[in-house]
Amino acid sequence: MMNEEGQNMDLYIPRKCSATNRIITAKDHASVQLNIGHVDANGIYNGQFTTFALSGFVRAQGDADSAVDRLWQKKKAEEKLQ
Repeated sequence: MMNEEGQNMDLYIPRKCSATNRIITAKDHASVQLNIGHVDANGIYNGQFTTFALSGFVRAQGDADSAVDRLWQKKKAEEKLQ
């Protein structure tokens, strides 16, 4: 819900799993959010990052590593098209 000034007034905004697109509930204590830093050609961090959220379900299945790899490859492919 937004107020008249355009500020978000909701107490809780649920996240979505980047791998499965499921909503991550407040009680999912096994979920994680990863910020992956971007580096330049010299390997120096440039201040930018990409955020991925993984639900506890994905982590429990043992698919977190492959999900992050797949999401990162997709992100790189999208950047090359731009």
